[in-house]
Amino acid sequence: MQQEHFIVREPLLNSQERVLGYELYWQHIHVAGQSPTAAEIVSLAHFVADQLNNTDSGALLGEQILFIEASPALLGHEVFSALPPKGTVLAFRGADVSNDEAAAAIRAMHAKGYGISIRDANLASIDKALLSHVSYFELQIGGADFVPQVQYYRSLGMPSLRLVGRNVNSWQAYDVCAQLHMFAFVGHLHLSPRPGNHTKEMNPAQAMILQLMDMVRRNEDVKQLEGVLKRDAALSYKLLRYINSAGFGLGCEIQSLKHAVTMLGYSPLYRWLALLLATATTTGYSPVLMQTAVIRGRFSELLGSTFLPKNEAENLFVAGMFSLLDKLLGVPMEDVLEKIQLSESVTQALLSREGIYGPFLALAEACELNSKKVDSMAMSLCIGAKQVNQAQMSALAWAQSLKI
Repeated sequence: MQQEHFIVREPLLNSQERVLGYELYWQHIHVAGQSPTAAEIVSLAHFVADQLNNTDSGALLGEQILFIEASPALLGHEVFSALPPKGTVLAFRGADVSNDEAAAAIRAMHAKGYGISIRDANLASIDKALLSHVSYFELQIGGADFVPQVQYYRSLGMPSLRLVGRNVNSWQAYDVCAQLHMFAFVGHLHLSPRPGNHTKEMNPAQAMILQLMDMVRRNEDVKQLEGVLKRDAALSYKLLRYINSAGFGLGCEIQSLKHAVTMLGYSPLYRWLALLLATATTTGYSPVLMQTAVIRGRFSELLGSTFLPKNEAENLFVAGMFSLLDKLLGVPMEDVLEKIQLSESVTQALLSREGIYGPFLALAEACELNSKKVDSMAMSLCIGAKQVNQAQMSALAWAQSLKI
């Protein structure tokens, strides 16, 4: 099936800012309340089913869940049977669930193990018998009926039904959801750091990782690297866990830094240390931001992998990861770059989105923001929508495999 649309992911967070999953939709949908057409619903379901049944992206779900919009009238289409029930949530609009045929189709999908969500509706207007088959109900934060609907939900006493916040566009709105133990779709709110989370100093673990990165850049002996890493057993464990979880198909478990260099070579160490640096924050930055940095890094690398040599594609991973390092570390980007010796090309991409890596990084960012510029940016790199969408799903799967 020819793809003309670009996929967008919106993170679903719990009250601890951990990513529970994502909603996936086509780039131009969710604008001014616009509903997807039947063809768009089916094409999205086709794409998601193909990706989730693909061995490269099949690990995507793990413990996470995916929301995709559906219509009761389309549930008989074969594509919905191709979606894996575990972790898949079918989202329906309230106007589409008001008749007996729709309710019967939804109950049948729930019986097969699919999650069910209802949006754009008043909770009190939904038949209670149908609600027993519904997993999630989506509320607009700040709407006039928000408080009455929460009160009505509490009166139902249905622990199997979870409330999900929509239009969560500020940290204050997110905190309302967290206090009510609701889940929340956050758009790109997580790319904006919380007020007050600022520091000018890196912690000891981050300083040690920077030292290791500089040693790798200077090609120092692996024994010297191991000597530094042994000062922090927890960092050493995390580094080896990331390397072992990345799915290199080595057929054996990496036991030490020296073993990793023997099996994988020396240059990949820099990317794993970059990953370690991003996840060594103690400044209170949210887990969703860490996961976004990993996804952006891998997504950028995959976008460039068919155009650039392997070592330069790996530099794209570092550029993608480091593009959020200022937010993760609570340090301005200029200060970050003073502490980390990066190539001129990576620095140029980070500061101005220019140079050989800049356009790939800019495209990865645009995909996160549901930007209308995605099409023209991809076209300028001679990358089609299908390749972009597959790279984004593969990056999600890869990040999930790391279990950050």
